[in-house]
Amino acid sequence: MGPTTMNRREWLKLSAGAALGVRSLIPPNLSAAEQQEEVEQWGVFEAAFHGPSSGNPFIDIRLAARFICQHRTVEVSGFYDGEGTYRVRFMPDIQGAWTFETESNAAELNGKRGGFRCIAPSSTNHGPVQVAHQYHFQYADGTPYFPFGTTCYSLAFLGEELENETLQTLKSSPFNKVRMCLLPKPLGNTKLFAYPFERDAAGKNDYMRPVPQYFRHIEQRIQELQKLGIEADIILFHPYDAWGFKAMPAEADDHYLRYAVARLSAYRNVWWSLANEYDLIKTKTPADWDRFFRIVVASDPYSHLRSIHYSVVQYDYSRSWVTHASLQNYQFDKAAEWRQAWRKPIIYDEIQYEGNIARRWGNLSAQEMTRRFWLAIVAGTYATHGETYMSTDGKPVWSDGGTLHGSSPERIGFLRRILEQSTRVGLNEFEGSYYLSAGTPNELYLWFFDYHQPAEYVFPLPENVLFRADLIDPWEMTIQPVAGTFSGKSKLQLPGKPYQAVRFRKIA
Repeated sequence: MGPTTMNRREWLKLSAGAALGVRSLIPPNLSAAEQQEEVEQWGVFEAAFHGPSSGNPFIDIRLAARFICQHRTVEVSGFYDGEGTYRVRFMPDIQGAWTFETESNAAELNGKRGGFRCIAPSSTNHGPVQVAHQYHFQYADGTPYFPFGTTCYSLAFLGEELENETLQTLKSSPFNKVRMCLLPKPLGNTKLFAYPFERDAAGKNDYMRPVPQYFRHIEQRIQELQKLGIEADIILFHPYDAWGFKAMPAEADDHYLRYAVARLSAYRNVWWSLANEYDLIKTKTPADWDRFFRIVVASDPYSHLRSIHYSVVQYDYSRSWVTHASLQNYQFDKAAEWRQAWRKPIIYDEIQYEGNIARRWGNLSAQEMTRRFWLAIVAGTYATHGETYMSTDGKPVWSDGGTLHGSSPERIGFLRRILEQSTRVGLNEFEGSYYLSAGTPNELYLWFFDYHQPAEYVFPLPENVLFRADLIDPWEMTIQPVAGTFSGKSKLQLPGKPYQAVRFRKIA
């Protein structure tokens, strides 16, 4: 059957993909009342259809669906998943009866109808993470979320054994966000299980023909992270390339982005990082990166978090399409200046790595990594961990995946617990404080003395408010309550050693 004419405005360009563990069906043309599929709020509904397989379905055939529930209407793009199968994925954000109808330039795919009932989310499903309180984050249901991330660039390219080892390590780690690449990066002699695009024997890529098997595997890993309660900060481009993917022509770049967003955006734990070290990808211009952001914004019906990471040339994070800053530096003393300029949350996504490799950025001590996390938190910001200990058994360093070897993760977890026990909104920096501090005025104060080692200090607490105090040792991971209550100028005897902290919490 031939194509039908469509209203261009109603189309989101084609993407492709399938996923593990989502609700899927091939619906006949039934009314909403006849469709009783149940999907939890912020879960994934998927409908699959049979359609044309000749020519290049990835670009020849367009598929979209309009989902409606009460006052809500959401349009999503569909994608080709190979072997004549087309899919539409959708993440419902309100409970109730949803209906959908497809539109396509292929008659076989046009006008397909169906529906499902969106039910209450399960206890571990809090929805996607979003910006809250201007400089912080929370889940869609209002549950606080404080990003304590790590870096596993090659999580999906290591092979089954090492990928499972990485997931098991993450399961027992304190990290709730992982930065991971969507396009592969070279890993010595490790052979890719598949390429993201069709590739001939001479190594020529056909960028307009994605390989569904490749993207299904990425989706599987994203869903496994979701089950662990971990956000997947998906890096869409990077300069660490051996196959030509960083130098795709503009048409291929744009198609790849729409394709990726259509496949992955229905997963609630996805974030978009447009690039890692974008300024090292010399084949792209500043205008290209702006265009990429616009494509992601237009293609993602759920408005997942979006940012971009740099090496030297900082991106303009004040741009409207950026939701938060993703920094590669450890200039925590500039956080206040940047907040004033950008008015957005700041994540120091690369503060160098705990490890012992020869490169200066890859041999921080565990003590220094722990210190930098504390500096980020009392600056009213967040940080991301990385690790690069040399391997003696041929396995990758943790920054690609595998097993953690350092001593900072446990201490980072200790800090995360302190934050989660102390506040529901995050800490705001008390700018101009004599010693570094953050909190909520009249309710919570957290001082970090960094390399200073005072034996005593008079804390300038507010008058007419009573507080209890705790001495905190970030390295030993101890919290020692201080006897008594405190208000106004309050002198405490301190351990007299560096890197100590003191917390004051209002007595309810």
